Amino acid sequence: MHTVRIAYIGIAWLFLACVVVQVFLAGLGVFAGGQNFSLHREFGYVFGWLTLVLLLLAVGGRLGRRWIGLSALLLVLFAFQSVFVALREVMPAVAALHPVNALAIFGVALHVARRSRVLADGPPATVEPATEASRA
Repeated sequence: MHTVRIAYIGIAWLFLACVVVQVFLAGLGVFAGGQNFSLHREFGYVFGWLTLVLLLLAVGGRLGRRWIGLSALLLVLFAFQSVFVALREVMPAVAALHPVNALAIFGVALHVARRSRVLADGPPATVEPATEASRA
C-alpha cells in the first residue's frame, strides 16, 4: 500500500505541473498564433488520463472517501473541459466556462497535490473505543 500512496503523490504533482503547462500552451495559442492551439488540445488529451490514474490509485490503494472523491472531482472537471469546447458553436456563453473550469481544476489539483504529502506517512492512527475494563 505504501507504493500506491507514493505513486498517488507523484501523479498528483505531475498532474498539477501538466495543468500549468496546459495554461502556457493556451497562452501560446492566443499570443503566438491559432495554429498553436493544437498543442493545447493534444496535450490535454494526453495528460487527462492522469485523472483516471489518480482515481484508480485512490480506489485501489484504499485511500479513503476524501481522496477518492477529490480524484473523481478532478476526472469530472477535466471531462467537462471537452464538453465546453464542443458547445462553442451552439452555446458560446457556456463554452466560455472552459477557462473558469480550468481555474477550478488548478485549484483542486493544487489542493490534492499539497495535501497528498500526508499519505506518505501511512494511514491515520485510529483510536480504539474505550472498553469497560479500560475505564476502571
